[in-house]
Amino acid sequence: MNAKSPGLNTIGGRKEFKLSPQALKAINTPVIRRRLMDALGCTEFTISRYIQKNSDNLTKAAAMQIIREVTGLADDEMLE
Repeated sequence: MNAKSPGLNTIGGRKEFKLSPQALKAINTPVIRRRLMDALGCTEFTISRYIQKNSDNLTKAAAMQIIREVTGLADDEMLE
């Protein structure tokens, strides 16, 4: 993790963000997974896999907006 930017990992020159355990737990419900499916255009299986693997696809703008709305967390609390 980059010490200057919490929530920022650099792998092979590519910046990756990951959700905090608190955010992952909060979004792992059927209703919120459905909202993420609609926003990201993917299946429930894919969203479940994203949550399980803490995929950086969950940090796309559309997903982050939903996560902010349902958790009330600030970005620095959502990201690790």
